Amino acid sequence: MELKLDQTKEYGIVLEGGGARGSYQVGAWKALREAGIAIRGIAGTSVGALNGALMCMDDLEQAEYIWDHIRYSQVMDVDDEMMEGMRKGDIKTVGISGLLGEAKRILKDRGLDVTPLRNLIQEVVDEEKIRNSPRELYVSTISLTDRQPLVVDMKETAIGEMGDMLLASAYFPAFKLEKLGGKLYTDGGSANNVPVDVLADRGYQNIIVIRIYGLGLDTERFFSVPDDVKLYHIAPRQNLGGILEFDAKKAKKNRKLGYLDGQRLLYGLAGKRYYLYAPEGEAYYFDKMMSEIPRLLPYLEPELAGEDKEKLGQYRWYTEEIFPAIARKEKLKEGWDYRDLYLLFLEKLAGKFRISRFQVYTVEELGQKIYKKLGSQAALPFSAW
Repeated sequence: MELKLDQTKEYGIVLEGGGARGSYQVGAWKALREAGIAIRGIAGTSVGALNGALMCMDDLEQAEYIWDHIRYSQVMDVDDEMMEGMRKGDIKTVGISGLLGEAKRILKDRGLDVTPLRNLIQEVVDEEKIRNSPRELYVSTISLTDRQPLVVDMKETAIGEMGDMLLASAYFPAFKLEKLGGKLYTDGGSANNVPVDVLADRGYQNIIVIRIYGLGLDTERFFSVPDDVKLYHIAPRQNLGGILEFDAKKAKKNRKLGYLDGQRLLYGLAGKRYYLYAPEGEAYYFDKMMSEIPRLLPYLEPELAGEDKEKLGQYRWYTEEIFPAIARKEKLKEGWDYRDLYLLFLEKLAGKFRISRFQVYTVEELGQKIYKKLGSQAALPFSAW
């Protein structure tokens, strides 16, 4: 596949805050790393700050391991089984007495104890590696003591304070307030959850923004992009789950989505739900569609299957009536072309036959899988793809 990003340039990475959704960022990072994209600096908030520290250290393997084994008790002083039961609404398993007891303990402590997260940061973050890294790292937080938002250059922190500043950026309001370096902080997302401005203000001209749509102030919406700054986005097209849903299975799925969405940006992949490499021009897909549409139509639009064979063979009937009607029904963007329509047909059929979408397909590869599914159901035969 042809890479769409310039490998000769250096890029800044913006990592949005979003709690447990952060595994998505690690998947996107893996795609960028495999493609040889040079990262010069990172700006992160909350979980984006924590992932940013690992990115600054260039320790992808550690990041993957953490997220693939994540659980509630690694972040908060809670019982994993009880938290999972509460998330699923399984009160019977949790038990009313146990639930009430846990609630009383949290209220007494005035919030969730995040000692496990503090310990995890101390265990995995290597201050020396970050200070010696060729990458810059900035994190956003809010000083409650000073009543102001802060952007912290991690390389300028005092020896031994780096972990505190990372925790300060991720200090979710539900957490038990404790002083860090003599001051109180709260999650930076309330002031700047998508710190694009942090890198743009420091001269970065090519910035990749990895979105996870967490709670907080979406500052990118209000940011006026300078003329000399180019933004690229990696973003999910489905919900990544709750921000406190620290579940390893969910994290692995989100990491896979991040990886594929990273490839979507890197290689210009098409598709809404599937990841399709479709580099040919519109004429190629029009010819492909017209050769297959008489066989596809009964599966795509069953109500049209009863049309007489003479009509089914007429190009004008498709181009003037059927294709525009399908485009309207499927709400294709204005100005759609036959490439858009053909890929829509493929995605609808792939979804109908429950073909896995968690990989990159060429148009021919996905077509072959659909062919096999149709063949297994004794459907009308496809011509060769």
